[in-house]
Amino acid sequence: MDEWLLDKPTESMRTMLLELMERRYGERSTVFCTQHQQKGWHQRLGAGVHADAIMDRIIHYTTWVDTGTYNMREQTAPATA
Repeated sequence: MDEWLLDKPTESMRTMLLELMERRYGERSTVFCTQHQQKGWHQRLGAGVHADAIMDRIIHYTTWVDTGTYNMREQTAPATA
C-alpha cells in the first residue's frame, strides 16, 4: 500500500481496509510504504474499533524495515525562488 495513511481514511475506507486485512491475514504479504511512523497509525486510522482491528491484523507476524529519516523528495525537489 503506497502512501499508506497519507490521508485519514473515511468510515467506508476503514471498513474496506479491515476486510482487506482480514482476508490477507496469515495468507498473504502486504507491504506498507508511508511517511508516517507506526506509532501514529492507530490515531490516523480513527482510533476506534476499526483502528484496533486493523492494527491488530497488521502488527502480528510483521517485519519492520526502518529506512531512516532521509527524504528523497527533499533531495530531488527543484529549488524554489
